[in-house]
Amino acid sequence: MSTEKQSKTSFRRIAWVGGAFLTVLLLVAAAARKREMAVVATIVEVEPLPAGALLIDSADVIRLIERSMGSSLDEQPAGNIDSDRLERALEEDPFVKNAEVALLANSAIKVNIEQRDPILRIMDNAGAQYYIDMDGARIPLSKHFTARTLVATGQVPPHTPEFLQKKKHLLKDLYHLTNFLREDAFWNALFEQVHLNGRGEFLLVPKIGDHVVMLGKWDADAADKFNRLKIFYQEAMSREGWQKYRMLDLRYRGQVVCEKR
Repeated sequence: MSTEKQSKTSFRRIAWVGGAFLTVLLLVAAAARKREMAVVATIVEVEPLPAGALLIDSADVIRLIERSMGSSLDEQPAGNIDSDRLERALEEDPFVKNAEVALLANSAIKVNIEQRDPILRIMDNAGAQYYIDMDGARIPLSKHFTARTLVATGQVPPHTPEFLQKKKHLLKDLYHLTNFLREDAFWNALFEQVHLNGRGEFLLVPKIGDHVVMLGKWDADAADKFNRLKIFYQEAMSREGWQKYRMLDLRYRGQVVCEKR
């Protein structure tokens, strides 16, 4: 290669490297200016529950942020916002399952909130009322919305964060019963309340008819009990109607014991 060609190649390489270096400097400078700029707005989006409901709204989230940070994010330097810390603070709220915080190109803060989704409303034996979600987390009642879930009453023990890890716990039995009912469209539509008596037995209250269903204790025979009940509903109740019986008792193996009015 001639000296002239070598010089041109070297010049192109130097120009390319210089251009790339300048681009990096400009990007770094732009990022630095972005972080020095004041936050122009805090944009909050709360993902609705499947029913379209909000247990917590954007105004609630703004108040959570201000309580955590000690002031509004607006007008603070964007570089002062610790996204990870803010996400952790928001996720400490019992309504919030997941929070994501991002700084946008225009120096606005974007906050996305995933709510916890209640599966059961509990009125326990200590007088407390709350929901639990699929993770077993306790959710307070919301001022914005009353979730349409199964309601549990009676001798329900107080909630503890580790109840699902217990080998035996009545709240754990109630949790598994709730999920069993939710996974079957017929049972999910039929039952509105479950009552736990002092013997650890579950009594189910349907939305239709004037009878109750004595399930007994939650155990390995639960699926068989519900199978017997479904057959009884399909065969006997369809002929005799929903008003004939006061109680359907599933505690006896292989039977549905009926108590008439």
